[in-house]
Amino acid sequence: MDTAQLKLAINTKMPFGKYAGRPLLLLPEPYLVWFKQQGFPDTQLGAQLAMMYEVKLNGLEKMLMPLLDEK
Repeated sequence: MDTAQLKLAINTKMPFGKYAGRPLLLLPEPYLVWFKQQGFPDTQLGAQLAMMYEVKLNGLEKMLMPLLDEK
């Protein structure tokens, strides 16, 4: 996995819905599970959401928190 892509995904803001404006790393796991069940969109955002699903599934969220931009 490319570190630059991972950092970009972590810091990408959710563009719509209840969690609009929240960095993808901070999305609740049940929300990502719902997307997984529905099928991730076939877009860059969908790939990023799938990546965050895998991060949370494997318990890597805390390890990646230092990559989160503080804005």
